[in-house]
Amino acid sequence: MKRLLLPILIILLTPVVYQSTPLQILKLKVFDNFVTTPDPSGNFVILNITEDDVEREGGWPIPRQRLAEIQLDLINNGAMGIGWVVSFPQKDRMGGDEIFAETLQFAPSVLAMFEDGKGNYPSSPGTVVLGDNNGGIISSGVKSNLPLLSNHTLQGLAIAPTDIDQLVRRIPLLVKTPNNEWIPSFGTQIYKSLLGVKTYIIKTNDNGIEEISIQGIPPVKTDSLGRKWISWVDTEQTTLKEMYVAGKFVFVGVTANGVMPQIATPVGLLEPHKIQTALAESILIQDSPYIPDYALAVEILSLMVFVSLVWFALHLLGITWSIAVGTTLMIITASVGYILIQKGLLIDVSWTLVSEFITGSIAFYLRFRQQYKLRQQIKKQFEHYLDPRQVKKLQDDPSSLVLGGEKRYCTFLFSDVRGFTAMSEKLEPEEVTKIMNKALTIQADAVKKHGGMVDKYIGDAMMAIFNAPIDLPNHETVAVLCAEEIQDNIKKANLGIEIGLGVNTGYAVVGNMGSDTRFDYSAIGDAVNLAARLESSTKDVGEDIVIGYDTISASSFSDQIMLKELDSIFVKGKQKPIKIYTLQNG
Repeated sequence: MKRLLLPILIILLTPVVYQSTPLQILKLKVFDNFVTTPDPSGNFVILNITEDDVEREGGWPIPRQRLAEIQLDLINNGAMGIGWVVSFPQKDRMGGDEIFAETLQFAPSVLAMFEDGKGNYPSSPGTVVLGDNNGGIISSGVKSNLPLLSNHTLQGLAIAPTDIDQLVRRIPLLVKTPNNEWIPSFGTQIYKSLLGVKTYIIKTNDNGIEEISIQGIPPVKTDSLGRKWISWVDTEQTTLKEMYVAGKFVFVGVTANGVMPQIATPVGLLEPHKIQTALAESILIQDSPYIPDYALAVEILSLMVFVSLVWFALHLLGITWSIAVGTTLMIITASVGYILIQKGLLIDVSWTLVSEFITGSIAFYLRFRQQYKLRQQIKKQFEHYLDPRQVKKLQDDPSSLVLGGEKRYCTFLFSDVRGFTAMSEKLEPEEVTKIMNKALTIQADAVKKHGGMVDKYIGDAMMAIFNAPIDLPNHETVAVLCAEEIQDNIKKANLGIEIGLGVNTGYAVVGNMGSDTRFDYSAIGDAVNLAARLESSTKDVGEDIVIGYDTISASSFSDQIMLKELDSIFVKGKQKPIKIYTLQNG
């Protein structure tokens, strides 16, 4: 259950986290980087009234008679229409309103309006809603243009709402008044001017706006608030001196310092007329990006699925395979997210990727820590009883060590010092300890050398296991050779003691034995008991090494070892006599 805690926690927190400011910003940044920028449509051109133009005209505002001249020049140079992304709420001090109003009628024209937050709204008929009149952004109030001008042309709201990071990415095609009337954005209204469109059709669903239709162009998919994701097209630009405008609709705006505010976008600071041009371009783009209603559900579901897959992969598979699977899942996630964005579906997988990485890292750390603790546990438990190389094998493959107990076919060796009690009475305790430590060290070194495990010391006695906890080929032969080496090394050490050794083979239960608070790796079973009995019999039969019949009868026992059969003996717990053997040269 503890293993599931992290993915469950991530899944439960996902809806909350997804609505957090950092995640919202991350999502938007991802879209900024991966949304493609199409080529300009060729239908529009931007006319910048520059700092030099304003100075040449004597400052801003430029007299409307001069604007009328610019309007006529644009028409004469082949402009298909003119959009003035400049508002004219007040009368011209030079009295040029009439002539400017007259020239506006010579070509399809649109004047910009800006929000003022005062709750006033111009009349804007010509909108049909299919469905409930829900969704949309409610405007705070609009400052309309001088009636003399607005009565002769169309008006559009040059609105540019910012996202949570204060950048403009989405612009509504229409905004709503508190009275449920609709006001077109400037970039939308130019189509009404150019195409002679009488009506905008807004299609809604339960979530809000679904799409907006403008006669003459395909329906435009929007989010529930009627916003269009802007593609920052590199539209052609011109100046008053050049006026390369033939066959195009002209967006006129001011770039002179201090006249119009610059607005932050993902591509830098832009003036309002450039933003409205981008909106107009974006409306024409087929497969243009938008955030579908089901985007959040898909994002959350993908996170839950992929995080769970990563978590279980890192817990159920080996380290190498789990890393490979986790990496593959992240690549798949990133690829699917990229493809969706390229198809125009703004569905974010960035947090899924981040969550996959975090989950994978934590799972890997926990897995590594678990394995490290297991390796340390194995080292602590076996380093004194096994050869270091054997300990490393166990650490590298803990699965070979079944903790808790398993039935295993092993060979057992018991040793005991003969005459220990008599020796203890003759020597000082320090001397006895020194001799015993030396003797036990000789025995343990031999066991480790031959790949066995020193199970325990019982006073002056030792128990060793061959073929547990790790596999040992030909363990019957190896155990007998180990017994022979122990006997030889004890004699060479000239410690003044004799060793008796018993060897037996059979099945036993091996694993961690003991209580809940204190346990050791050991073996229990009849084969173990018999090995101990054989060691005790060495004094009775007058041999240093006694080997059980099950050991020498094993198929893997070497026929190169010379044996001598001894008289069968009876041992405690056995009804029938036991065949025993010793080494020929023993």
